[in-house]
Amino acid sequence: MRFNKTYLALAMTAILVTTGCSSTEEEGLADSTQGTDASTSGLSDGSMSGSQFGSGNGSSFGSGSGANLGPEFSDPNNPLSKQVIYFEIDSSQVKQDYVPVVAAHARYLASHPNQHVILAGHADERGSSEYNIALGEQRSKSVERMMRSQGVTASQLEVVSYGEEKPVVSGHDESAWQQNRRVEVGYQ
Repeated sequence: MRFNKTYLALAMTAILVTTGCSSTEEEGLADSTQGTDASTSGLSDGSMSGSQFGSGNGSSFGSGSGANLGPEFSDPNNPLSKQVIYFEIDSSQVKQDYVPVVAAHARYLASHPNQHVILAGHADERGSSEYNIALGEQRSKSVERMMRSQGVTASQLEVVSYGEEKPVVSGHDESAWQQNRRVEVGYQ
């Protein structure tokens, strides 16, 4: 009987230690321009709405009131003014058009180590809720990997996914869906 109690205590300790551990995504950062495509059925994504922080660029995050961002964020010729990264249907690979935007944010964050951003992934309304949450997360993580490979620390980045729950545009056509397949870079 004593053996069973000792074994049970060791097993429980092992379970607690195992479930309490976390992993980091430091491996796999070598190719920052390659996102990971969502590889499930032919379903698509979902998204976010409203301008919570008033960036004026389609982002519901934008530059938060406590962000203290410079004038480069309001200059339309500066890539830092673009705080929304758009994606193809069923894809989490950052489009080539947005690689310079992600790189600009990465450079800014690397040179401002006290700055923090939320990478909010979204999908359009097509597909199940579970699929869209996973796709939004994959999109956020693609942007996170690119930024991390360019010197941004893990503590500066927070990944969240809203799936289809927060569309920026209401509608049931490709025009609306295109705008809802996105990651928003929200400075805090």
